Amino acid sequence: MRHTLLLTAVLFAFWVLLSGFFTPFLLGSGLVSAFIVARVAVRMEVADRKREPFTLGLAALGYWFWLGKEIAKAAWEVTRIIVHPRLPISPTMVRFKPLQQSSIGLVTHANSITLTPGTITVEAKPEEFVVHALTAGGAAGVIDSAMDRRVRRIESGR
Repeated sequence: MRHTLLLTAVLFAFWVLLSGFFTPFLLGSGLVSAFIVARVAVRMEVADRKREPFTLGLAALGYWFWLGKEIAKAAWEVTRIIVHPRLPISPTMVRFKPLQQSSIGLVTHANSITLTPGTITVEAKPEEFVVHALTAGGAAGVIDSAMDRRVRRIESGR
């Protein structure tokens, strides 16, 4: 039960941070929803019982700031390509093996690629990711990338 309550606290804090709503009804609904999600995750054995949710949350915080910077850089690059008179795109598909071992790590990595402008994860399997990129350079940038290594570090708890 302790694990469920800690996970509920993390999910609720994340919900409040993203929603910005502070009315009693919405706060209560957010808390109940966070508890239900945490309870289902623990019952399905999706939540990791070896680590407390705070450990993952604190480790991921630095990653989210880094990812935000990478998203801004990629958005600038895509904007530059779009406004260029010759529209220098070279759509490319790449396949590579991600470093992640857990489903949470794989999903985080795949979603991070998709959040970054100019790239989208087309297929995500433990043994292979298929990524479409707007340019050949962007496609080459997802193979053996800093993103892959950073998500692996978070996943391993370092």
